[in-house]
Amino acid sequence: MATRRRTDPPRPTRLAGALVAALALGLAPVQAASAAPVGHPAYCSSATHPELADRLSRDLADAIRGRRSTLALAVRDPGTGLSCSLDPSRHFDSASIVKVTIMGAVLRIAQDEDRPLTPFEEENLRPMITRSDNDAAVRLWKYVGPARMRAFLDLADMRDTVLSADGFGLTQVTAGDEMKQLDAFTGDLDVLTPEHREYGLRLMAEVEADQRWGTPFGAPPDVTTHVKNGWLQRATHGWRVHSLGIFTGPTRVYRIAVLTDDDPTESYGIGTIQRISRRVHQDLADSADGGRARIFPGAPDVTAPESGDGSASEAGER
Repeated sequence: MATRRRTDPPRPTRLAGALVAALALGLAPVQAASAAPVGHPAYCSSATHPELADRLSRDLADAIRGRRSTLALAVRDPGTGLSCSLDPSRHFDSASIVKVTIMGAVLRIAQDEDRPLTPFEEENLRPMITRSDNDAAVRLWKYVGPARMRAFLDLADMRDTVLSADGFGLTQVTAGDEMKQLDAFTGDLDVLTPEHREYGLRLMAEVEADQRWGTPFGAPPDVTTHVKNGWLQRATHGWRVHSLGIFTGPTRVYRIAVLTDDDPTESYGIGTIQRISRRVHQDLADSADGGRARIFPGAPDVTAPESGDGSASEAGER
């Protein structure tokens, strides 16, 4: 079971790359933390809700300003046509978020064979997702195998994801591909049937309480939170801390994916993600409630156990 330590000096945040892109587009960039900001990168867009997109772009810039984490993110809310991204093609060691991909592949196998899940599949899927059990993940990783894993990635159009030969937790993932994966569990009928999507969402809604940090932070009370996190320290680039979230309510479904590394501690990485997530939830709730949504309480910084999720050796170089 996964449970919940020296790092190299962090690389500069990938926000710098986003600022270069913003300059190329003629946008006024966010300045360094020590300077007065004169604008913000256009992280978000929406043809139908441009004011929401502008506000969330500004709030995301505020949330990540001064953070040491190297990060990538993707946000999608079909209800408002909102789409946000920052460095969506940058690769990260997956840690335990690849367990969602393993689950998707298992569900697709059952779907292709037109049968219910077997006892073996169910007995390993539940602990792998709800408590991030690594033994269950290894069993399913071997059961699916690289060919069928690749087939699922192709179906979900996750073409930037690179499967690892050194253990599932070193699979290389991107925020862009992780958003496509979340799409597969919410709206892409070409990948999973409604029955199989509902099964996966139910397991992600039942993740144990001590692993429900990250993208759920600040979520309004009228949505159900479906989450899977990853947290892994390696000899280079410090902690990788990632969080995937799907948020379903009576009238909306939206998704958040935040990937980080170069975090000096697990707690720091969680704090970065939770600063971002709080702004996303708040701005979407404000939009849905006509600007009258309350500010959801809580501080983004936490004290985590600083023990990796066990998805890969913590001594390796990467």
